[in-house]
Amino acid sequence: MRVDRSRELFRRAEAVIPGGVNSPVRAYRAVGGDPRFIERGEGAYVIDVDGNRYLDCVGSWGPLIFGHAHPRIQDAIRRQLEKGTTYGAPTELEVEMAETIRRMVPSCEKTRLVSSGTEAVMSAVRVARGVTGRHKIIKFEGCYHGHADHLLAKSGSGLATLGIPASAGVPADQTAETITLPYNDLTAVEAILAMESGRVACVLIEPVAGNMGCVPPEAGFLEGLRTVTRREGALLIFDEVITGFRIAKGGAQERYGVTPDLTTLGKIVGGGLPLAAYGGRADIMDSVAPVGPVYQAGTLSGNPLAVAAGLETLRMIEEDSGLYVRLEEAGANVAGELRSAAESAGVGSWVNQIGSMFTLFFTGREVCDYGCVKESDTALFARFFHAMLEGGNYLPPSQFETAFLSTAMTSEDLDRLVSAAASALRGL
Repeated sequence: MRVDRSRELFRRAEAVIPGGVNSPVRAYRAVGGDPRFIERGEGAYVIDVDGNRYLDCVGSWGPLIFGHAHPRIQDAIRRQLEKGTTYGAPTELEVEMAETIRRMVPSCEKTRLVSSGTEAVMSAVRVARGVTGRHKIIKFEGCYHGHADHLLAKSGSGLATLGIPASAGVPADQTAETITLPYNDLTAVEAILAMESGRVACVLIEPVAGNMGCVPPEAGFLEGLRTVTRREGALLIFDEVITGFRIAKGGAQERYGVTPDLTTLGKIVGGGLPLAAYGGRADIMDSVAPVGPVYQAGTLSGNPLAVAAGLETLRMIEEDSGLYVRLEEAGANVAGELRSAAESAGVGSWVNQIGSMFTLFFTGREVCDYGCVKESDTALFARFFHAMLEGGNYLPPSQFETAFLSTAMTSEDLDRLVSAAASALRGL
């Protein structure tokens, strides 16, 4: 497989872009080698600048549930493009989007559109603090909620240790009110809420973790969070930037039957263009300016091109009553085949899968939190990744990321994927 053009572009990029990429994981630092530069996407596939074709299990990190360049979504963008790209004024599209979100995710009685998942979560946390009058927030180790300063915190050595900045450039006082706890550990949450009674504004969680690989909630965990937050007067925020419209029409909250106070959405909601949202109970959302005292604004919020793409995507989801059944079946089949292939190859592994999200972890134990994830053999994953890439399969270039399936993938595509994985595993 020739990658001369990608290598040339990467050398040029390194001279003018930090690390040669505009988002760190794209640099392949976790797996080694040079990243592929993509020229175009077609259905289930991406084609790089050297003409190599890959089955795409990254899907732009989640938005492309219907694959690349779907005609209906492309047409929706073209129709809006002819009318202009941005106005800085309200549009009918924004109203339709908020109404559609409320219909699909009933907990979002009111919604504010923004441009990125980071912005959505940052705003939701500000709302929680403004409404409750409290400052502390609880998040979970291994869950990523964007790069706002107060969310770039890692846990300290003790249960109640104040947040320690996880990035240079983040002042300690920005994370001092952030408490990071183990995922799936309800006992730790209960202990902290009791210790910090009356001071915790919100508990923020990816209801299915997607940023340490796919890690589902254990039975009763989300329900327990709902109970203890309600009892303590803290708001429960579901970060459904990844899971929203991905694992069910109404996201993780529909799938698990747990209703949060606030929800953040992204990725699929924009149909492949930059768009995100945060929403929740009307009384909470009415704290946002211009109605209430919590300020948040954005020049490109509700950008009509992105809203047009997102609306068409959500319409397609609503029209297809069997969509999530098919995606669940495809995901379960792929996960099962990966388990069997790893066992046959004698490779210690664990596969987590929820709907069209899945991760093959190179560890011999069950993966239920970040501590388990960190035990994975990342060197072995890197070898597997490159074997798959050479075989024409584009996986996330990190052990700690989720792979995605799309409706554009045929049964033949998936058969080739698991066959390639079996071969790669035997060669490790």
